[in-house]
Amino acid sequence: MKTRFILINTSHAGNVGAAARALKTMGFDDLVLVAPRWPNVLRKEETVQRASGALDVLENCRIVETLDEALDGISHLCATAMTPRDFGPPTRTPREHFELLVNGRLSQAPDAEAAAAFNETGVAFLFGCERFGMSNDDVYRCNVALSIPTNPQFGSLNLASAVQVVAYDWRQALGGYEVQEATAPADRADAAQVAGMLDHWEQALSEIGFLDPAAPKKLMPRLNQLFNRAQLTPEEIHILRGVAKAMIRCAQPKR
Repeated sequence: MKTRFILINTSHAGNVGAAARALKTMGFDDLVLVAPRWPNVLRKEETVQRASGALDVLENCRIVETLDEALDGISHLCATAMTPRDFGPPTRTPREHFELLVNGRLSQAPDAEAAAAFNETGVAFLFGCERFGMSNDDVYRCNVALSIPTNPQFGSLNLASAVQVVAYDWRQALGGYEVQEATAPADRADAAQVAGMLDHWEQALSEIGFLDPAAPKKLMPRLNQLFNRAQLTPEEIHILRGVAKAMIRCAQPKR
């Protein structure tokens, strides 16, 4: 699925680098700049620093003079505009529009035909300059105006932040990425380890007078169920045994 991000008249070099980084984190690499303030913006130090490892996106980035040049191979245009206009394309949140687009509900064609057409459709997300946003003429060319829901009292998003939000929502609409475990799955204590710990706790609870061995009722079975739900690790078993040992040691002088 061809996806392109187009920045129009960008004035801050850092935003170009940060936008490149935002795209790479979401698996996109087609970035086009339309008449940026700095002709050498891709080589500026601030751009490279803010890209922070997304230099390949900067290397593939194109700079063109007109929006028409940036739209080759693209048939679905998504403006990003917060300012209300007298007329123009419908305004939707990114998630709302992406769901319609991915599911083929923007077309009258049957589902299978719509899905096939969608896969061949190039989608572009257009972002205006930092100070003024997109011009009316550019917005009028688009199929939709995407509006990111924000605080009504302060809805001004940094350009690169807006790129990140749209890129994330679009990636999620396309299926997203699997969440990677931050830590390796922990080993679980086996039944014998849990049983040994429970025996230790039964002794400790008896020592401190919490458990009456002559009338234990259902205390130990309930603790057994509690620890089973906790899915204890061997390290946690050692901690609980240490607690039991300390209880026994504290109770013994009182005997």
